[in-house]
Amino acid sequence: MKKPLIIGVAGGSGSGKTTVARKLYEEFADSVVMIEQDAYYKDQTHLSFEQRTKTNYDHPLAFDHDLLIEHLQQLLTYKPIEKPVYDYALHTRSAETIHLEPKEVIILEGILILEDQRLRELMDIKIFVDTDADVRILRRLERDMKERGRSLESVIDQYLSVVRQMHLQFVEPSKRYADLILPEGGHNQVQLAC
Repeated sequence: MKKPLIIGVAGGSGSGKTTVARKLYEEFADSVVMIEQDAYYKDQTHLSFEQRTKTNYDHPLAFDHDLLIEHLQQLLTYKPIEKPVYDYALHTRSAETIHLEPKEVIILEGILILEDQRLRELMDIKIFVDTDADVRILRRLERDMKERGRSLESVIDQYLSVVRQMHLQFVEPSKRYADLILPEGGHNQVQLAC
């Protein structure tokens, strides 16, 4: 049996990587499973809510990459997984999971998937969605306020104190590992058609 193909879609927060991943998902239809790196934030139920809000979610140590790699290896051997569900309102992993059956194509999407060598070695195709910082912050503002119930002030504060620095330190340098750099994400119709 042929091993599944893993396509990694990385890029900064608000770059459009989720849009690219969804378009790829639609392209492969019933033969694809989607894994979001955000689902693999470490469980923080042992911390108080206040402590959880201070976690640097844009640092590689915020993720449970061991579990993510274990799940990818299970899917590569055609075994199902129970993907974690992250609760953005509570800043920790939910007790719920999502059952995923193995498929021929695995799309792995996240800001820091190219930063971890172990993850890179599992990927067959590595895409980096490259979008200007001003566009990324505007998209992040809109998303975090609408979908995650955050205030304008909290999003700006988080961006200036953590997100921008982590992007420059970890996300941007990981671009060098990409097989394909996709400018402007899901809005680049020419590149997506290739």
